[in-house]
Amino acid sequence: MSTASASLEIGRVALTVNDIGRVGSFYKQALGLQELSNDGETLRLGAGNIPLLELRADKTARRRSPKEAGLFHTAFLLPNRADLGAWLLHASDSRLPLEGASDHLVSEAIYLSDPEGNGIEVYIDRPRSAWNTQGGQIQMATNGLDLNNLAASAKAPYTQAPEGTVIGHVHLQTGSVPEAEAFYNGALGFAITTHYPGAAFYGAGGYHHHIATNTWNSRGAGKRSFPSTGLADLEILADAEPLAALRAKLPKALTDPWGTPITLSPKAA
Repeated sequence: MSTASASLEIGRVALTVNDIGRVGSFYKQALGLQELSNDGETLRLGAGNIPLLELRADKTARRRSPKEAGLFHTAFLLPNRADLGAWLLHASDSRLPLEGASDHLVSEAIYLSDPEGNGIEVYIDRPRSAWNTQGGQIQMATNGLDLNNLAASAKAPYTQAPEGTVIGHVHLQTGSVPEAEAFYNGALGFAITTHYPGAAFYGAGGYHHHIATNTWNSRGAGKRSFPSTGLADLEILADAEPLAALRAKLPKALTDPWGTPITLSPKAA
């Protein structure tokens, strides 16, 4: 259950937050992320010494509207089903306010939000051999998830995000799906893997999606106005050859059509 075989994948997500102490404590307690560094202004959290989330403090930033472009959710991919079952029991014991749970055919996912409204998905993938395609698109759905069966898969208590946890994908709110496709597919080179009404999904290396874009709450949204809370930077990791090609054709100060900064970085050797 890893996206590392893809030539492009997600690195770390950076969020601007008003209350870095409260939000940081949430990610450490709710998801078990480990503190990697903290200077009071920037807090870096991760799993197995791999940075996954960067919180940037700005007490004066306006609170982002849920109808703006920006983050829909950050999706944390756990190594195996037993880990997700253990996390579900941890969430129940901790009385975390869960917002949904879905069987997406390719994955099993649970949803919640942090204290400043940034969406979170915690999920595992089903084996790729179980994924189905139709008409060249990977088949996904939003079906009910058997939480009792999932909880029964736990083998040990959930104490921290296990080594091997990654950000499997990031789901974004955008103003227009065609405009999003032109950027994430046309400019960045992620393949379009499937469509939902009002949404498109993009992946590399045959993965069901590393990025998704939707207009469910944000249709017609214009460029983001900064400073605001929410998504501050999205890091995309790339193999050497596609990274060189992207850097050659794209501006150094790269943003998506709604003004979200995109950082292109080399994948670790």
